[in-house]
Amino acid sequence: MPVVVANEIHKRGQADPTAQALEKCAWLTVVETPPVPPIIQAWDLGPGESSVLAYAYATPEAVAILDDLAGRRCAEALNIPINGTLGLVLIAKRRGVIHASRPVLEKLRQSGMYLSDQTMNQALALIGE
Repeated sequence: MPVVVANEIHKRGQADPTAQALEKCAWLTVVETPPVPPIIQAWDLGPGESSVLAYAYATPEAVAILDDLAGRRCAEALNIPINGTLGLVLIAKRRGVIHASRPVLEKLRQSGMYLSDQTMNQALALIGE
């Protein structure tokens, strides 16, 4: 995770579920973000999205984790592999890291993540929930 993103999460405070999860993830590595190349700067994205894309752009084996539509469009234009929060939850379910995806997705929605019922139900159907 780029340091810019980690700092954004920490600013939310210890009551934030994302900040709490970040503290518990011993496997997660915070890395220095390379300079954002002009081709990414031209998209006028936020600092978090820009740093994620800069890291993935400089690290060909990386997959950018983005939910922001403009960030995803930038990644697609630059052929940067992407995944989103929904995709990560489904991967966690398939790998047995979580027992069920629906409660995780419901908690994310309650925390402010936009996810339509239709999209969520279609995704859950893909993994047999």
